Amino acid sequence: MSMKFGPLYLVSGVISLVAALPSSTNYQLHNYNYGSGGTSSSSTNYSLNSTTGQPSNLESTSTNFKSRPGNANTQQAYVPVAPTFNNPGNYYNKLHFAVIPGTNPSDTKFSIAISDDNFVTTKYIKNDNTVGLTRAITDYQTYAAWGGAGGQNVIGLSPATTYKIKVNAFQSKFTETEYGPVATAATVPPSITFDIDVSATDTETAPPYATSFGNLLPATVKDANEKIWIDVDTNANSGAMVYVKSASAGLHSNYTSYTIVSATADLSSANTGYGVQGSTATQSSGGPLTISSPYNVSGQNVGFIDTALRQVFSAAAPVSAGRGSFVLKAKSASNTPSGSDYQDVLTIIAAGSY
Repeated sequence: MSMKFGPLYLVSGVISLVAALPSSTNYQLHNYNYGSGGTSSSSTNYSLNSTTGQPSNLESTSTNFKSRPGNANTQQAYVPVAPTFNNPGNYYNKLHFAVIPGTNPSDTKFSIAISDDNFVTTKYIKNDNTVGLTRAITDYQTYAAWGGAGGQNVIGLSPATTYKIKVNAFQSKFTETEYGPVATAATVPPSITFDIDVSATDTETAPPYATSFGNLLPATVKDANEKIWIDVDTNANSGAMVYVKSASAGLHSNYTSYTIVSATADLSSANTGYGVQGSTATQSSGGPLTISSPYNVSGQNVGFIDTALRQVFSAAAPVSAGRGSFVLKAKSASNTPSGSDYQDVLTIIAAGSY
């Protein structure tokens, strides 16, 4: 038996394979890698969720957006935008913020990071609106708990300091986001300004400051010719007080060595006396500025002044352009020694309540 073989040809060549990543003008898939696993584990404080068949690679980022692949990132809450953050009240120790929840569900909770050194050091706004070095799960609060659209004030800040805050979101397992964009605001220095004027009408005047009763007639109540006006403006958190102190606790005459003693009294019925009656108290905002007892009286009633500081005006909150006035009233008796040098020196002091 014989066998014939036809001609045997060997053909050689090269086939080139090129791996091309899917891409478009705006997007590109990094690679085809897939994670492995498919299990979950948890402890008291943490949960781990892993799946098979998910892309695993670096995140894609741009100036305004960041994208990570996989189901876990699809489960994430939405990263909050920058909150509102400002100083609407000329505050020296607090600032106002409001979280912006975006499209996160109403049960989403947010934590707020705060820093005065551009996040070289990060602190957190606690659930009582103070600042702390650490955060607890109770410091994650809902949009409503953070004050809703009206927001709240973060307190206990340093004066004349610039702060930055940023917000992240948390909504059940596997959903805590990174912190969003930063908002900036600054506290101002604590301040108080104070001025006095002496005038019959509401007019700004310059020193020296003096007023006169003229002649005091027996059994006659006499007002000083001019009122004493005060200006007070402060951002002190608990407002301000204005005090008056008398050098003599009355109108004193060196010539006669006699004093018409100051008293809290109705001078229309009292035999003699001298004191202060509050006249007006206004402000452009804040406060309000009010006349304190026993000087918030009318008619011929007065409150006494002596060598101690006596509060004549007060404001329980920061006040802008506070303006008040009071009048001095006096009455001599038929047995008051005659003299042309009856006088008193008043010291008026304003103090902020920080």
